[in-house]
Amino acid sequence: MQNLPEAYLTRMRAQLGETEFAAYLAAMEEKPARALRVNLLKTTAADFVAQTDVSLTPTGILPESFFFKDDVAIGRQPLHAAGLCYVQEPAAQAPAALTQAGAGMTVLDLCAAPGGKTTQLAAMMQNTGLLVANEPVRSRAEILAGNIERLGVSNALVTCMRPDALASALGACFDVVLVDAPCSGEGMFRKDETAIREWSREHVLACAARQEQILQSASLLLKPEGRLVYSTCTFSREENEGAIERFLSAHQDFVLIESRRMYPHSSVGEGQFMAVLVRAGEGEANFAAPYAPSAVAPVALVAPAGERIPAFEAFWRETFVIDLPTAMLLPDGRVLLSPALLPRELKSLHIVRAGVLAGELKNGRFTPDHALAMAYPANAFRATVPLEVEALSRFLAGETVACNPALSGWCPATVLGHPVGWGKAVDGVLKNHIPKGLRIR
Repeated sequence: MQNLPEAYLTRMRAQLGETEFAAYLAAMEEKPARALRVNLLKTTAADFVAQTDVSLTPTGILPESFFFKDDVAIGRQPLHAAGLCYVQEPAAQAPAALTQAGAGMTVLDLCAAPGGKTTQLAAMMQNTGLLVANEPVRSRAEILAGNIERLGVSNALVTCMRPDALASALGACFDVVLVDAPCSGEGMFRKDETAIREWSREHVLACAARQEQILQSASLLLKPEGRLVYSTCTFSREENEGAIERFLSAHQDFVLIESRRMYPHSSVGEGQFMAVLVRAGEGEANFAAPYAPSAVAPVALVAPAGERIPAFEAFWRETFVIDLPTAMLLPDGRVLLSPALLPRELKSLHIVRAGVLAGELKNGRFTPDHALAMAYPANAFRATVPLEVEALSRFLAGETVACNPALSGWCPATVLGHPVGWGKAVDGVLKNHIPKGLRIR
């Protein structure tokens, strides 16, 4: 294996034993397999397999998880553009499944970027309740928000805060907290030479110290009777079992339910550690419907209860066949479709995205955002423009395409029945409104 640190190899030999260590080294010489997870918010695993021309093999991790060949550029596939799948290392798909997140819950993904686990949680929650996806680094939080948008997640509040600051702002109000902790990345050695170069005993210990702080914040955010799932993609005991042991010794109200290890030689994927803990006691969440009388929210985020947005309402009636959703008008003219639940106190939160960005109101006119097209199935729209291979390629590249001359106004282009972005029909031409940064050339 390429230049693995001798100190690391010595530790792994002692940790695994000679026979298993030899199997680990053999696995490290193999090329890592690539995998995707089907987005169950938009389709089923069976329908995705039937619609795609990519050769897929089940990973065995989840029913919606599949290997695909390394030479396939999934990011350039139309069904990827439509948000029907997420490229995700197979072992990394296991932790979210252990959360048992479900419909109507309040769930926190504390270290959420780039969004694989967040979007998996949203599917488990069926886009209901509230999913707070937090990422302390702003640039990574923007990537997170982009993936949430593409996959049609509508119940998420994306925040950019340190875990301790988030704990101070919200307190113990989540049914589930997932901590996919920053780590020394030993499980990424087969894929990432940078992780190998950065590895040292000191780095491992520094990661363990940071994980201890993050877990402390997580404990303050979890309701009594709530479920805490901790995971890393590393193998060191200090960052895994050791982290849990130190946490439990300091938090007598938590109980370890189970822990699991995944290695590249004994399971699919690159490696993962997972631990499931439950907090004892009883408690209530600090959440309410956004327009409930008891809700407290700053003017900058929530339009006064009962305020109308006529231009948006007119657009909705012209474009959709489903009921008008509750919308918020921000001072800068942006219109948001809020999650069904919001924190009572929003003033101290650094929010990157709340729910779905519907569009922008400017000079009395409403212009829809790409996120709005991606948030709904094709049958929610009055009209769509189904595109075949050639026209679809041109549209995804940002070009105009022909459409039914009878169509007029905003309508999404679709691939195999799934929206890929807005177009505006004028005299038999569908003008392209896919954001430049999302175009596939």
